[in-house]
Amino acid sequence: MDNPGRILTTLDGHLDHPVRLVLYGRSAICLGFEGAAADTAQTKDVDCIISLSHETTLHADSGFWDALESTNKDLAPLGLYMTHLFSASEVFLRTNWEEHLVPVNRPALRHLQLFRPATIDLVLTKCMRGNDPQDMADARFMIEHDRITRVELTAAFQTMQPIELVELRDTLRRAKPVVLGFAHY
Repeated sequence: MDNPGRILTTLDGHLDHPVRLVLYGRSAICLGFEGAAADTAQTKDVDCIISLSHETTLHADSGFWDALESTNKDLAPLGLYMTHLFSASEVFLRTNWEEHLVPVNRPALRHLQLFRPATIDLVLTKCMRGNDPQDMADARFMIEHDRITRVELTAAFQTMQPIELVELRDTLRRAKPVVLGFAHY
């Protein structure tokens, strides 16, 4: 089993009620795309976006946080973990990103309901570390996989949520031309 699947299956086993999670990062690529690079299965963590509409509910769900803590204890000997749960306001996304969520059906789970952002939003998230080689390779894969055009990417950049931190605006400035260069039409 791939690492993201192992982490999520372990978490699911500790839950006793439904929980909705929006995956991003390499786990979203591994579980949400056919033909993803084999190394995405080796990622050591699962990253999630907490939408503003679910933030209060998830923060108040002590059963989820207990299950997460148990999951991280269980998986610590393997170096696997789930600790990065970011508010949607902290991630590069289009303003209407939540309207375009894609269900993630792998692995089969009882309690977890998994989604990922639309591919174009996942590409935007890959710009958060500038033109990091691994993130840019992931962005290229997704752009080519879904045949995202320069016009679509340009529109996505124009409809991004506001970026407050100057450092993040700088990373976007570095990543944007690289990402646009991946779209050949």
